[in-house]
Amino acid sequence: MFRATLKSLLARKVRLVLSGLAVVLGVMFVSGAFVLTDTLGRTFDQLFAEAYEEVDVSVSAKPKLAVNEMEGEQVQAPFPADTVETVRAVPGVADATGVVVSDGARMIGGDGKVVASFGPPQLGGNWVGESDLVQLREGREPRADDEIVINKSLANAGKVAVGDRVGVLTLSPRQDFTIVGIFGYSGDRDSLGGVNEVMFTTPTAQRLMLGEPDVFNNITVTASSGVSDDALRDSVAAALGDDYVVKTGEQLSADAAAGLKEGLTFFNRILLGFAAVALLVGTFLILNTFSIIVAQRTRELALLRAVGASGKQIIGSVVLEAIAVGLIASVLGLAAGFGVGALLAYVFSSISGGLELTGLSMPASAVIGAFSVGLVITVLAALLPALRAARIPPIAAMQDVATPDRPLTKITVAGALVTAIGAVLLFLGLGGHAGGNTLATILGGVLFTFIGVALLTPLISKPVVSALGSVFAGWVPGKLGRLNSGRNPRRTAITAAALMVGIALVTGITVILDSAKSSISGLARDSIKAELVIAGVQSGPRPPTFDPAVLEEAKTIPGVRVADGLYGDLALVGDERTFVGAVTEPAALRQVYSLTAAAGDIDRIDAGQMLVSEETAKARNLSVGSTTTVQLARGEPATYTVTGIFEDTPLFTGVQMVLPTEVARNFTVPQPSQGFIQLEPGTSVADVQPRIETLLADSPEVSVVDLNAFVEQQAGQLDTLLTMIQILLALAIVIAVLGIINTLALSVLERTRELGLLRAIGLRRSQTMGMITVEAVVISVFGALLGVVVGAGLGAAVVEALRSEGINKLVLPWGQMGLFLGLAAIIGVIAAVLPAIRAARINVLGAIAHD
Repeated sequence: MFRATLKSLLARKVRLVLSGLAVVLGVMFVSGAFVLTDTLGRTFDQLFAEAYEEVDVSVSAKPKLAVNEMEGEQVQAPFPADTVETVRAVPGVADATGVVVSDGARMIGGDGKVVASFGPPQLGGNWVGESDLVQLREGREPRADDEIVINKSLANAGKVAVGDRVGVLTLSPRQDFTIVGIFGYSGDRDSLGGVNEVMFTTPTAQRLMLGEPDVFNNITVTASSGVSDDALRDSVAAALGDDYVVKTGEQLSADAAAGLKEGLTFFNRILLGFAAVALLVGTFLILNTFSIIVAQRTRELALLRAVGASGKQIIGSVVLEAIAVGLIASVLGLAAGFGVGALLAYVFSSISGGLELTGLSMPASAVIGAFSVGLVITVLAALLPALRAARIPPIAAMQDVATPDRPLTKITVAGALVTAIGAVLLFLGLGGHAGGNTLATILGGVLFTFIGVALLTPLISKPVVSALGSVFAGWVPGKLGRLNSGRNPRRTAITAAALMVGIALVTGITVILDSAKSSISGLARDSIKAELVIAGVQSGPRPPTFDPAVLEEAKTIPGVRVADGLYGDLALVGDERTFVGAVTEPAALRQVYSLTAAAGDIDRIDAGQMLVSEETAKARNLSVGSTTTVQLARGEPATYTVTGIFEDTPLFTGVQMVLPTEVARNFTVPQPSQGFIQLEPGTSVADVQPRIETLLADSPEVSVVDLNAFVEQQAGQLDTLLTMIQILLALAIVIAVLGIINTLALSVLERTRELGLLRAIGLRRSQTMGMITVEAVVISVFGALLGVVVGAGLGAAVVEALRSEGINKLVLPWGQMGLFLGLAAIIGVIAAVLPAIRAARINVLGAIAHD
């Protein structure tokens, strides 16, 4: 039986290659994700090991607000400079150096623009001298308050050199410095991990990066000879007490790498999610392939039964073919995944500023994932056709067997049940009734919905395909293609379902994002009462900011009624992390943001007072007169009294509490990220905008635009997200195209005799090709139509669920949906090329004699 299976497999190489390609592409995504995260993980391990190689023990103060990598930037608390002497006096300490190091030093390059960072921090600190790791390549160390040294990577990116005068943005507005030195790292490296670094004199670094004099936020400790790092850590920790965090260099390296790996894990899950979509589509393809193969081998399998093969042996024969396909596809997919992972790692390295990658390797997780997924998906997809093959009666060997159409009752009932389960899960997830499992519930609902619709598709395929094919009914090949596409509803349905999944996901996400964009844009235009907005596009971990003095000067411009700045940050309110904000003009809450009071007074916020949103007040059981403690990124915890409660508005949902303006100095970024300029009636925007632009000359991260341009600028970020998703989901559509090619190719083989008879009675080659093409176009358009309908339905359901969040406009992208249908027709034509050529070249006499 094994030899018979092997010969059968080798005799059908081409048709199995196409189904194997689906598994290859899916496995490629899975293994590529693991290769990428493993490579980057080992790169960061090595990077931080080198960065902390010269650190025996490090001392820092406990942060005021603990923040993980996914929540934002961790601000290290400063401590008095005399702490360095305390540490230096600890037995076993050979030396202790006070260090200033903090994110947020943005240099303005030679082109007048801020040198951007797309991931790595932009560190500012105090120059503590050269070491085995850090070496000056040009110039000297900074000695005056207006002198800096920068790393070679930043010098290259900013196109600056020693002697140049440049501006630097920090906690304070722009200040100009002279570059007196450029440094690099051992191994001829220009940076560590693409990090841009600006080094000041110690007093300047304390003032600009920590916000106060005579403080540090880190101490590097060197152990005396014979003293272990662990022993020194314990001694220093005992001397300083519980307010400080004392770690060895090895611990620092491990902790820093672990924090970045947390973000990599999230990215890995996204890639695996798209791999799951590709494999779901591939499952339809493999299921269809083995169903057709079993149908073509009916007589062969029946003969095997007649000569003594058992049902189990028949099942084993089909499953063995699936295992062979799965193994080969897994090996090829693993190899392709290694290449994709390497390519993505290179792209990541390039956009992160030249991160030097460690050697690529194949992690065990990639190998296990590749073979597990490849084999399991292929075998499961082939199992149902295998069971069907085992039921072939031996008497069928005596007949000219055709595969009869079976009733659709069972599959329809199953489809209705699965779809109902999907609908219930979507209702629970989108309605907020899933507890802490909202995302898993929604994803489960989408999966069950897709499978349910796929099971229901055979019920509607015949009438819908017939209707679509009527477009070609006036042409003989078109009429034949229409009949062929509807002759096997199950096969047509499975082929169309593969395309349906990809089109549905793209359509659904487009509906959601377009609706969000339209809703937010409309809300912003209706709610924000400002003619001009100061803002920038965020390209890194920190938002673009500007000098708050700009707003004070803007108020003096004739025709300006209100000039308000908006600050924001994460804070610990009570024992919960909460996003808080501050405005420079409390009156702007009504005048600019159109907020209304639900209780108390929202027109002023004095010291020690705060405003809260209505929803937050209910959730925290707060009312006017209530008090709560707030810990910001800097400073000490403070108690605030609620003096006003404002009604919730979707535009202001990010800010749950509003604090006095003066406390913004303790935010992570103590400068406004947005500014809103309201003009007096009759004042021309064209008269005021140039004057505001002049005020922003020292704030190159932002610009001033009118309200419409600001709304489009913010909405454009959703367009970027949509483009990225469409690119990733294109893989699923490529697999669906392979499915159409595979189905048509196998269908041509299955109908060899029929095609010979058609050719014998006068069907020309061109007409034969036209018939196959019509069949492909009808199936493709049917799949796209299903995808558009299902995707629009799922998208509309999500939009309805988000109505309370301000997404109150349902936008159906009719143009894009029409484009999808048009592309589906083109896909059908492309998919039909090879099968049509094969059908046209068929030997007429040989085909008639084909058994």
